[in-house]
Amino acid sequence: MSLKITVIGTGYLGATHAAAMAELGFEVLGLDVVPEKIAKLERGETPMYEPGLEELLRKHVAGIEGSSGRLRFTQDWAEVGAFGDVHFLCVNTPQRHGEYAADMSYVNAALASLAPHLTGPALVVGKSTVPVGSADRLAAYLAEHAPAGADAELAWNPEFLREGFAVEDTLHPDRIVVGVRSERAEKLLREVYSTPVAEGTPFVVTDFPTAELVKTAANSFLATKISFINAMAEVCEAAGGDVTRLAEAIGYDDRIGKKFLRAGIGFGGGCLPKDIRAFMARAGELGVDQALTFLREIDSINMRRRGQMVELTREILGGGSFLGRRVAVLGATFKPDSDDVRDSPALNVAGQIHLQGGQVTVYDPKGMENARRVFPTLGYADSALEAVRGADVVLHLTEWREFRELDPAALGEVTTGRVILDGRNTLDPQLWRRAGWTYRAMGRPTA
Repeated sequence: MSLKITVIGTGYLGATHAAAMAELGFEVLGLDVVPEKIAKLERGETPMYEPGLEELLRKHVAGIEGSSGRLRFTQDWAEVGAFGDVHFLCVNTPQRHGEYAADMSYVNAALASLAPHLTGPALVVGKSTVPVGSADRLAAYLAEHAPAGADAELAWNPEFLREGFAVEDTLHPDRIVVGVRSERAEKLLREVYSTPVAEGTPFVVTDFPTAELVKTAANSFLATKISFINAMAEVCEAAGGDVTRLAEAIGYDDRIGKKFLRAGIGFGGGCLPKDIRAFMARAGELGVDQALTFLREIDSINMRRRGQMVELTREILGGGSFLGRRVAVLGATFKPDSDDVRDSPALNVAGQIHLQGGQVTVYDPKGMENARRVFPTLGYADSALEAVRGADVVLHLTEWREFRELDPAALGEVTTGRVILDGRNTLDPQLWRRAGWTYRAMGRPTA
């Protein structure tokens, strides 16, 4: 008999995982405590923008014409407990307010709500990013509070999703990591992921602490690489170098590689910033805080880039106050192919300039609604052309393909000043200069 799967938490991670499990052929029941979110999902609508996800939902959500019917949603914990053989915990672990540490309250509450309903053999699988040591604690709680006792096991299976590629990353992951304590748990997870494993995806079996550390270690490494090239951009600014040529040259070394070496205004989003901070906090609790002191500088370099973009904008406008100056910002999300504005460098820069007196108008292909909720006092436009109308300077802060394909000549017809600052180093300087623009990028003072 085929396994039945539940997914607890239907945000970005959970909605994607639920739809992917249905695509892999399983009967899936998703649970969330927010009625509005459940109602949207039952209509085959996504609670966020993620390429390909809505099509996948509509392919499988029960009640939608032509769907497989393998995916349903509920708010009933008893129904989830009775339905599932494998229960995936996909709830959020945000940064604790006023601290670096992760807020585990959502994970704790989810397990507390699920455990009393596990009356028979079941595997609970954590996918949330948690401080190392959490799985041991949660496993002990589960054994104590689930009626099934030892037959209700815990495993840890970290997610490695990239926003904008989440569907692909779930169906065809580059690796699957499982922290387990029994052959039964490993066997069940091999069955869940049999399709990608058959396609050649590595299946790494380890203990709880290692499985928990894999995600935070991976994110810390990526953050380090991004902040390294941004630190080099600062040196290039001072020395008159070109950070893009520098990145190209060192990227040919296969020990270093080319990925994540594009200098700009830094990283943001709901994962990297809070994950490296939580990692530092947990290291301190474990008494090994010195091992991760370098992450404080990584975080500092990253946050400094935002202020440097503000100052570069001030400099290009002649110095002094932003009062009365019109600034167009292309991009609000922390990365392209997403509507996520959490800890977005682009929106942070826009907000800083606005708070210093600038008249800021923002345009983003997908993030406008979320941006308005976070920063309602900014100006917003319905297109890039409208955003730059009358602007003294244009800031390119999120590397959407739409922005790379803009016609500089057409935009130049409606601006006050043909000046563009490339905060992501992805535009073609020659193309913009031929259209009469002054082009300036971070870490490339002479480009």
